[in-house]
Amino acid sequence: MGANSPVEKARLTVDVELHRGPFRLGINFQAGAEILILFGPSGAGKTTLLNMIAGLVKPDAGEIIFDGATFFRKHRPGININLAARKRHIGYVFQDYALFPHLTALENVAYPLWRQKDANSKATTLLKKLGIAQLGSRYPHELSGGQKQRVAIARTLAPDPQLLLMDEPFSALDLSLRERLQSDLSALQSESGLVVICVTHNLEDAFTLGDRLAVIQNGNLDQIGQVEEVFNSPVNHQVASTLGIQNIFQARVVDSRSNGIVLEWDGLYFEAPFQPVKVGELVTAYIRAEDIKVLYPDMQLNKAVSHNQVTGKIVSRESRSNSFSLRIHLANGHEIQVRFPVYSYGSLSLSPGNDVTLSLRRDKLVILAPDKGKVLK
Repeated sequence: MGANSPVEKARLTVDVELHRGPFRLGINFQAGAEILILFGPSGAGKTTLLNMIAGLVKPDAGEIIFDGATFFRKHRPGININLAARKRHIGYVFQDYALFPHLTALENVAYPLWRQKDANSKATTLLKKLGIAQLGSRYPHELSGGQKQRVAIARTLAPDPQLLLMDEPFSALDLSLRERLQSDLSALQSESGLVVICVTHNLEDAFTLGDRLAVIQNGNLDQIGQVEEVFNSPVNHQVASTLGIQNIFQARVVDSRSNGIVLEWDGLYFEAPFQPVKVGELVTAYIRAEDIKVLYPDMQLNKAVSHNQVTGKIVSRESRSNSFSLRIHLANGHEIQVRFPVYSYGSLSLSPGNDVTLSLRRDKLVILAPDKGKVLK
């Protein structure tokens, strides 16, 4: 599947336009039985898009269709339609929980099932699945943020919706609970064939939970595709920056052959896989911090790291739970980030101030779209 290709079996089709002062939104995509992650900066239009699908915001034009039922149509072939939100039967987990303050946790979850005889039993089962059955008698003001979020998710799942919208559903959860809930939601989606559209600012949520990733910026859908595909092959500099990809730089193409190209980055020269670019052209390139290797002195190099060797000085070193990150000052005046597992390079002194030799892996240098109009003579 290409980075912007439609899903094979689309159940949800969204083609919407919205104008609000200087803000312009125009987004067109399809989703199937999957978890689609909407990712992008604040103000990009992600929550507005969810609200249009749910029927809480009316687009200026477009069409929204789910399982053959038209939720909205305007300025498109056919009669105008704007189905009321309550008739769309969509589950929506709001960022601010939207719990009824006068109802207990159990009553909140059972509320959508009030006509069913087994409402309390089903609500209790959902609370148990989310690990908060013991909190059923508490009111929202007696719950923590994470507990409120789990109640909100349980209430949304109670009426068995086939389309589930989620706005930052894990923002108030600690890591262990976040991982558990993601696992539960992934299993639920797989078992029931739900269409799930989830907004998040956490890229790890996308990798852990998402089947596909849609990058939204300034009201536009810049790229959509499999999560790893989008992350490994962003369509442009802006998408790469939004995804938090480091080591993005602009370089000049100085040589192009069938087996690869040579880039010049302010005095440093790198080989990269072949791309259909012209000699003299400025291109945007990047390499992930994990794909830059630290070289041992006087050690024979294998083919993967024999190219693109550079020296630099360690500016800083940061430790995380399972990795180290180095910031390296290069001879051309620029800095790059290097990241590696905690168990790597144990015999090397990688402290700030020390010199280090690196290899920017040739096969991992990614060339983005050339900057238009910039060709060096």
